[in-house]
Amino acid sequence: MDRRTLLKSLVAAGTVGLIPHDAFAAWERVASGLVPTDGLTDAQLARIGAIADMILPRTDSPSATDVGVPAFVNVIVSENYSDAERSTFIADLDELDPDLIDEIEAMKNRRSEPARTYWRLKDLIIHGYFTSEPVMDNVLHYVVMPGKFDGAAAMPVVLQRSNHG
Repeated sequence: MDRRTLLKSLVAAGTVGLIPHDAFAAWERVASGLVPTDGLTDAQLARIGAIADMILPRTDSPSATDVGVPAFVNVIVSENYSDAERSTFIADLDELDPDLIDEIEAMKNRRSEPARTYWRLKDLIIHGYFTSEPVMDNVLHYVVMPGKFDGAAAMPVVLQRSNHG
């Protein structure tokens, strides 16, 4: 089983129901077209896009950049990270070389740099990908509320027989 199929299976199995409100809010910000004022630079977004497409390339489903994952990461890092977290993430991101991803994946110590930043970024990429509307609709076929709501549906009338005589 390849990595994408495994991830798709895990998400489809119910983990999507646990999506935090922050993911939906971040995607709403991305859809609004408003770019965070203290967001990532174009070069940083390109680096994130290159790494994201290495993790989730285009196959029979869209790639991470096809669904806008770099913009999602930008919103999360810019609006949800503290100033200290953001500064550290950006400094370490600038040192993260996409050509070394295979080496980082093989590292046993995930707490040292550049592995720590890579794994943090990978989590954001996967989370953003599987919470994006195109992936939820067209890949996972996830329906937030199955069925249809009919507020004017007739209620069945139940007649009860009286025991009083």
